[in-house]
Amino acid sequence: MSIYEAQEEEVYGILAEFSNPGTLLHAAQSVREAGYSHFDTHSPFPIHGMDKAMGLGNSIIGWITLCGGMAGLALATWMQWWMGKVDYAMNISGKPFFAVEPSIPVMFELTVLLAALATVAGMFALNGLPRPYNPLFFSTEFLRVTDDAFFLHVAASDEQFESGTTTQMLQDLGALHIETIRDTGEED
Repeated sequence: MSIYEAQEEEVYGILAEFSNPGTLLHAAQSVREAGYSHFDTHSPFPIHGMDKAMGLGNSIIGWITLCGGMAGLALATWMQWWMGKVDYAMNISGKPFFAVEPSIPVMFELTVLLAALATVAGMFALNGLPRPYNPLFFSTEFLRVTDDAFFLHVAASDEQFESGTTTQMLQDLGALHIETIRDTGEED
C-alpha cells in the first residue's frame, strides 16, 4: 500500500464553512441534488427548511414513544390486575378484585414514564450517542460552530465522495474555508 492510499483511508470527510444560513441551506440542497447522502450541516441555531434541503424524512421517534407508552399502559394494567385479583386478593366489602377506575392513576403514571424512557433511549440510539470522539472536534475552525459559523460536512463514507471533486464542488458553492478532516485517532 502506498502512502497516498494510506492517507486516503484515514480521510474522515471534508468540512466547508459558509458565510450565512442562506448559503448553507443552498449548499445542502445542491450537495443532495449532486447525489450525496452522507453529509450533515452544523449551525449555532436551527435553520428553517434544512430538513427538506437535506432530504431528511420524518423521524421515527414518535413511533418509539407510542410503543413505550403502550407498553407502560399494558404493564400497569397487568400489574394492577395481578396484584388485585391473583397475588393479593382481598375481599373488602364485596368490592371487585380488579376495577379500572381506581387503577387509572397507576396506568397513567406508568404510561408516561415508559413513554419518556423510550423517547430518551430512542433518541440516544438514533443519534448514535454517546459519541465521545469525533474527528470534527479536532478542527480549530469547527470550534466556532456554536457561536457564529455555518458548516457542511461531507463524509468520506459516501459513495459519491472523491476528495478533489467534492472539494471543487464545495468551492463552487461558495465555501469560505474548506478543510480535509482526517481520522488519525488522536488530537493533532
